[in-house]
Amino acid sequence: MITFTTQRTIFDTFMKKKNTKILLVDDEPDILEIVGYNLAQEDYQIFTATNGTEAIEIAKKVIPDLIIMDVMMPEMDGMEACENIRKIPELSNVLITFLTARSEDYSQVAGFDAGADDYITKPIKPKLLVSKVKALLRRLTEKDQNSETLNVGGIEINREEYKIVKDNVEIVLPRKEFELFYLLASKPGKVFKRDEILDKVWGNEVVVGGRTIDVHIRKLREKIGEELFKTIKGVGYKFEV
Repeated sequence: MITFTTQRTIFDTFMKKKNTKILLVDDEPDILEIVGYNLAQEDYQIFTATNGTEAIEIAKKVIPDLIIMDVMMPEMDGMEACENIRKIPELSNVLITFLTARSEDYSQVAGFDAGADDYITKPIKPKLLVSKVKALLRRLTEKDQNSETLNVGGIEINREEYKIVKDNVEIVLPRKEFELFYLLASKPGKVFKRDEILDKVWGNEVVVGGRTIDVHIRKLREKIGEELFKTIKGVGYKFEV
């Protein structure tokens, strides 16, 4: 028997999907068609672009929840597009994942360095891709349910708005950099082991290497302050004020 509560839950889930916008960016029409079709079957709103320049223009208009983007494209490649998107305040919190045939470690590190949240290697089976997308979008829901503001060492960290203010200056961070910073700042002085950071920031559905953490820490030091992030060799990192 389906109760009213169950019906409400089903309805809410359906409406969330209908309101979820996904921008697909790839210069191969077949990829756009196949991926777009499978995600549309899940009731997501699908938008498409064929290069980085077009992707930025569309993203500014529709403000997607997730961008799935190829790396190698004409006019503007995915790396450059990702970097440019992260500089646009209203798009700084958009999830970005690369969908590409390039699986080398250096390529993945470059992707995360550019501001990507994830990296999906193609070819990938449609069902697995849909599952991956759902896992990515769950992060948005989890962050909405755990919004909180921290004030640490004169730095205001608003988790709900993904906003950081230091010395009355707002600092815009890509989503993964923000989540890493929030984790470290939530317990100043605590040493977070690398495995713990990978689990809490990237989750067990994402396979990333240890260099990914190093890249993000380097970016945080550049933007927020070298002296705030301490490396504990062979263990992990901690935030000190």
